[in-house]
Formats: sequence, C-alpha cells, structure tokens
Amino acid sequence: MTNVTSAKSVRRPHHWRRDLVELAALFTAVAVADALANMIAHGPDGTFLLVASAVALIATAMFHTWWARRHGHAPPPSDGPAAATPAPASASASASASDAREGAAPAGPVETTLWRMRTTVRDEPGSLAALCTAFAAHHVDILTLQTHPLADGTVDEFLLRAPSALRAKDLTREISAAGGSSTWIERADAHDLVDTPTRVLGLATRTALDAAELPLSLRQLLGRCTIRSRPAGSLADRPAGEGAPVEGVLDGTEMRLNDPHGGSIIVERPYLPFTPTEFARARALVELDARLGPRIPRGQDVLLLPEGEEITVRRADRGDLDAALAMHARCSERTLGLRYHGPVGDADRYLNHLLSPRFGRTLAVETESGRLVALGHLLWDGDETEVALIVEDAWQRRGIGAELLGRLVGLAVEARCASVYAVTQASNTGMVATMRDLGLPLDYQIDEGTLVITARLEPTAARVLPPYGDPEMFDHEQADR
Repeated sequence: MTNVTSAKSVRRPHHWRRDLVELAALFTAVAVADALANMIAHGPDGTFLLVASAVALIATAMFHTWWARRHGHAPPPSDGPAAATPAPASASASASASDAREGAAPAGPVETTLWRMRTTVRDEPGSLAALCTAFAAHHVDILTLQTHPLADGTVDEFLLRAPSALRAKDLTREISAAGGSSTWIERADAHDLVDTPTRVLGLATRTALDAAELPLSLRQLLGRCTIRSRPAGSLADRPAGEGAPVEGVLDGTEMRLNDPHGGSIIVERPYLPFTPTEFARARALVELDARLGPRIPRGQDVLLLPEGEEITVRRADRGDLDAALAMHARCSERTLGLRYHGPVGDADRYLNHLLSPRFGRTLAVETESGRLVALGHLLWDGDETEVALIVEDAWQRRGIGAELLGRLVGLAVEARCASVYAVTQASNTGMVATMRDLGLPLDYQIDEGTLVITARLEPTAARVLPPYGDPEMFDHEQADR
C-alpha cells in the first residue's frame, strides 16, 4: 500500500536568521518609500506623480492577477522532472498483483453474451457489494438489477453482459464464493434490455387490449414457466376442495390464481421458487383482466379468393359458438375426424374450450353472407403452442387453410413462441403440405398413425403473414386444408 502524507502536516525547521533578514528588508523599504514621498510631494508636480504611481501599481496588480488565473493550472511540460519521476515501487507491485489476481482488462472490443441471473443473499450490508466485486473481477457489466425481499434474505436478479469466453458455470461458482446461494442463470436476449417498469406496463397494455394475452403476459413476466387454465371443479382443484381463493395461493414453485371467468390459473416453474414480489405482479395482471371483462380485437381483413368471392378473416370467441356448431353440422365425418382425432360425436363439446381466449387465439373465416366456414386455433399448451385448422368441405382447396395457418404462425412469432406443433393423421397430406409451405424447419413424429409436425419459428426464413395484413389474392395451388 502507498502511504500519502499531507503537505500541511510536514513541519519545516525554524531559522531565526531568515526572520532578521526579512525584518531588515521591511525597514529599508519603509525608509525608501518615505524619502521618495517627501521628495515628490514637495516638487512642482508632486500630486500628479503620486496619482500616476498609484494607477500604475493598480494596473500592474490587475495584470498579474489575470496572468496567474490563466496560466496557474497549466500542465507541466512532458519532458519535465515530473514526467521523468518513476512510479513508486510499492504502487507498481500493487498494480501487478491486482492484474495477476483479476486478469488483464481487454485491450479492445470483445464479444459479449447477455445473461439473466438470480441468486439469494443474506439481507445485510455488504452482501450486494461482494457480488458486484465478483462481477467486476471478470469484467461483467451489470445492466439491470431487481431485488425481491424474502423473510430470511433477498433474491437479486441481474441482467448481465459478460465476455463470451466466460462460461456460465464459472460465473456461478464465483457468485457462490461471494455469498450467493440457489443461483440460477440462463441466456437472455435483446427483449430483456427493456427496463422492468416499461416491460410491465407493456404487458398490462397488451392484456387490456386482448383477453387472450393474459397467459402470454404471465409467461413473459415470470420467465420460463408453464401456465394452465383449470375450470372450476376439475381434478386440479379437488385437493383444496374448491378453486383458488380470491387472493390466490403461493406455494414454492407453484402459484394458483383465481380466474374471474371461472376456475383457476396454475403457474408452475420447477427450477426456481416464486417470490412474493412475482406473485403480487401476477395477481395484479389477473385483477386487471377481471375488471375489463371479455374482449378481443375487432379488426378484420377482407380477402379475395381466386374465384372472385370475398371472405373475411377476424378474431373469434365464445360469442361465435352457435355459428361454429352450425359449421360442424355441415362438415363431413372425415373432416371432423381429421380435426379432432376422436369420435365425431365429441367434436361439438370441444368448441366451448377452443373459443375461450383463456386457452389461446382463434381466427374465423366468414363469407359475404356472414356464414362461418373455417376456424384456425392457436392454443397455449403449457409452455408449448399448438396450431389446428378446420375448413368446411365446400370451401376446401381454395387456400383458406394456408392463409389461416400463416396468420396463426404470425401470431405465434409475435408472442415470442419458440415453436408451434400440429397434430393430425399421417394420411392428411393437405395439412402436411400446408405446414411445408411455411418454409420453416420441420420435425416429424409418428405414433400409430398420429403425426405430430413441429415447426421451429425463424421469422426471417418463414412465409409469415401478419395477423391482419393487406388484402391479397390467394394462391389457387395451396393445400386443401
């Protein structure tokens, strides 16, 4: 350590000879000034000379003050003694030891990675400082920080920018050594750069505009989790004897929220317990949804079929249940069997569930006369997303299925879903062809004639149509579904 001593604390030795010299100079100056004053005052121009001398002295003093202020803080020349003075040996040794312990700072721009990290620390002064010191030792930048108070500690949630060469397990080990426990880390992306208040307000706005947004908003608010809606009296509610209470239930890695439309909303996250702060945020979103009541966007697109007929694509909800049941009555048993994969008689009882905004989004296709002829569903299945289509027999092979599927995938991309999957029969070549037309990477799984097609969402490579785009002509060669 380098010791710095204040200049004011240094005592200079006292010299009595210097005091005598200064005193003699003072008397001499007084005697000379008195002689000059007498000589000038008794002369013919004595008064004028005294005034002129005073003005000259004042001008000299002002010039000296201006010059001192302008040049008093000028840096010393680079070749002066200060530049040539070597650094103290103790300071050099300290810097060398610090570099050896923390690693040399990057000489130029380095590739970085965004991480989201959570760790639990003791609720005492210095705990956060220890974590920050560990981050700084590895050149990790803290972009955002949230604190979640607990009864016996604090959960600190960080958004970090770290050198790509730094591995997650190494960073976790350093945080554990600095006092963090139950540490969890995962990759982040550019969406996480939005500050928390702005992100929460955005999720509240989306929920206010569309009731189907609530499960997605909860998932984006709480991170990677599974969200399920359970109707009142289901098996999931029976252990408690009834649905979730109005205030909800928080139990470690599971929270149960009262659904104002009936039943409960179950949120599960196996890797990390929920905090009371997260529970309060989730409950506030559900309360907002309850106050606004049922709602869906009322936008619609009018499209022209190759044959010249116009159709309308819009969002659907439970208010379209009667029209959907009438469409089922006009569909053949084969069409219903390909869509619902079970007894045809059970098809009608699925519609109430499918049209609920709590379970996903539904697009409906209507003719000019207002008859509903097709439905497309985007369903939230836990942490996965399913797409499903049904087109009335008389309207197949006109590109309606491909149009609906493209729009559903666009909604999934907007919701930041990683993939979508469709369940159909292996013999349904129309659905297979329609999925291929998306231009997305596809995975196939076949089990006893049931085909599951999973599309990994890559917006730059997909033919993704907007939810409500500009009217355009259909391609006559599209698949029949």
